[in-house]
Amino acid sequence: MSKIIDLRSDTVTRPTPQMRRAMFEAEVGDDVYGEDPTVNRLEETAARVFGKEAAVFVPSGTMGNQIAINVHTRPGHEIICDERSHIILYEMGGPAVNSCCITRTIPTADGILQWDEIQKRVRVPSDHFRGTGLISLENTHNVAGGRVYPPELIREICDRAHELGIKVHLDGARVFNAAAYCGIPVDQLVAPIDSVMFCLSKGLGAPVGSMLVGSREFIREARLVRKGLGGGMRQAGVLAAAGLVALEESPAGLAADHANARLLAEALAEMPGVRIRPEDVVTNILFCDISETGLTSREVSARLAQKGVLANGVAGRMRMVTHHDVSREDCERATELMRQVFEEARSAVVA
Repeated sequence: MSKIIDLRSDTVTRPTPQMRRAMFEAEVGDDVYGEDPTVNRLEETAARVFGKEAAVFVPSGTMGNQIAINVHTRPGHEIICDERSHIILYEMGGPAVNSCCITRTIPTADGILQWDEIQKRVRVPSDHFRGTGLISLENTHNVAGGRVYPPELIREICDRAHELGIKVHLDGARVFNAAAYCGIPVDQLVAPIDSVMFCLSKGLGAPVGSMLVGSREFIREARLVRKGLGGGMRQAGVLAAAGLVALEESPAGLAADHANARLLAEALAEMPGVRIRPEDVVTNILFCDISETGLTSREVSARLAQKGVLANGVAGRMRMVTHHDVSREDCERATELMRQVFEEARSAVVA
């Protein structure tokens, strides 16, 4: 079999040769003591790139989000977020388990919250409830297919929230993809936001780790919560070294990932029984409806895997994610194999 084309997620990327070399040569120390020079350099670089006062290195994006929620809120606080946000669907009930908070979710078609809908759910403290403690945004929005918040909308939400004394956190696992789509530096995109978590291990291609950035006081508290959650690492410089390479070199390649995702979308749109709007694919994630092909998403996944293409199927839809380990030629090959799967299914029905 030829090369496996893995479109399941950008979490499957392998560290580049530059990352492996940096990991091998990394200078290390005990990070809990603040003595790992490579971790310190990564945190300083992340804070500078994002225009924030400080940063902390964490093992995962989920931990970064949960630390932020814990620092920004108190037990009983309400968190306003999209109903399909990562902190709701994929973080093990973390807001309730770790911070004793409840969520007030907003249904959206595209994962993008609007201030008028947020405002309806803001509650001030009373004898009956603690009130709104945090607004959480997700940019890009995973389940909504990599959709992006317009910078002016981020500014509006943050300005209105801050007028009410409410903090705003950004799950920016793929925020560099959002910045690439908007055509602006990431620090401009997140300037009004109080705290940002971003992943080194997705589109940026590092093997492990995420960053949490914010004010100096916020990060001081975040380090304490990180330790309490078991996130205090020791000679973590071997991981931070790859993260530094990812942070400094990988954002430049994200536009190519976006172009490859659009290529996939345009090819899929021409296949009978497949429904997708290529214009909705703006970054590196796409979903397509295959319910009219005569195959279930599980069947499509299995048949593609037999041909060397890995893609996740969910309830009549296929999810595909491009990344630096998938070339344009790989995407062209993947679309041809997908076409074969659907043609073979139609031929079997006719026969």
